[in-house]
Amino acid sequence: MRNKAYITRLGKFLPNLPVTNEEIESLFGIINSTPSKARRIVLRSNGINSRYYSLQSDGNISHTNAQLVAEAIRDICNDSFLITDIEALACGTSSPDFTLPSLASSVHGEIKGRPIEIFSQSGACCSGMHALKFGYLSVISGNTQNAVVSGSELVSPLFKASNFEPELEKLKELEEHPVIAFEKEFLRWMLSDGAGVALIQNKPNQAGISLKINWIESVSYAHELETCMYAGAEKRTNGTLKSWKEFSPQSFSERGVMAMKQDVRLLEKNIAQVGAMELAKVLEKHKLNINEIDYLLPHISSEYFRPKVADALYHFKVGVPQEKWFTNLTTIGNVGSASIYLMLEALFYSGTLKKGEKILCLVPESARFSYAFSLLTVC
Repeated sequence: MRNKAYITRLGKFLPNLPVTNEEIESLFGIINSTPSKARRIVLRSNGINSRYYSLQSDGNISHTNAQLVAEAIRDICNDSFLITDIEALACGTSSPDFTLPSLASSVHGEIKGRPIEIFSQSGACCSGMHALKFGYLSVISGNTQNAVVSGSELVSPLFKASNFEPELEKLKELEEHPVIAFEKEFLRWMLSDGAGVALIQNKPNQAGISLKINWIESVSYAHELETCMYAGAEKRTNGTLKSWKEFSPQSFSERGVMAMKQDVRLLEKNIAQVGAMELAKVLEKHKLNINEIDYLLPHISSEYFRPKVADALYHFKVGVPQEKWFTNLTTIGNVGSASIYLMLEALFYSGTLKKGEKILCLVPESARFSYAFSLLTVC
């Protein structure tokens, strides 16, 4: 009989003080000396009231991505579980500090400890869930007795106004309208920084609750859907990407190649519908009735998508009443791969969970449309 895996601790780290909607542009800087029109539109739609950034007013960062994760790991460690007890470390992110070394390697360097197995998952929002699955598989296979897994993001340095100025100057030279494309500016007002971690062990807590991992499923639709969110590339008219490796170093900044970009039209067309359709397949595979779910933790990038996700779920007969939904988007923002960990951490320590309750996690990723789902049982 295979081993079982339990989430026994959850930790988080959100850098610095919360930033309100009114403070964002003064922190990032004003592009082209003109207050952003997109800011008001996006913030009105996404429903986020506060979020956290590593970027500071002097233009420096308080924490690297690896340091964010390290602080979250320290949040779960105490006298009964030490950093030196960690057997495997898996880290997911869409914004690593370096091309090389990997984020997991960098985190290991921050926390020290002892020789351990590491795994780095790059991608977008699903990368945190893929790290969770690595830890889950490591424990149920008997490869390790525990694993620490994380999702984290450090995106705020990318959104400084100075990063967009070379592109604007080039547009002026070409006598084009000097305005940053909405697909680039959109994400300035959507994403934030932070880290969440989970400790997975082969035995539940002796005192207090644990979350048994029943299953984790993930799927990619890249075989039929084109790229929606990307960085380090330009999108060609035929939907394919031209890599940063094909550009000269000078054109990186002049064309804004390294900026994070999102095709909002593709996002709205596909993200909720395909995710709901796939969830229906997953629940059928596991013979799980949606009415058995006590909590739905949906990673929604914006409150704008809440009714669209709800409608899509009901269309595919996997709807969950919104009184069973649990999110903290409005207070901590969209932290990408870390968001599902931050939701779980808040729910886990809320004092409301009862043994036997079932938690369904739903994480979509718009990069090339991937989806991850997990069922957890309180025990």
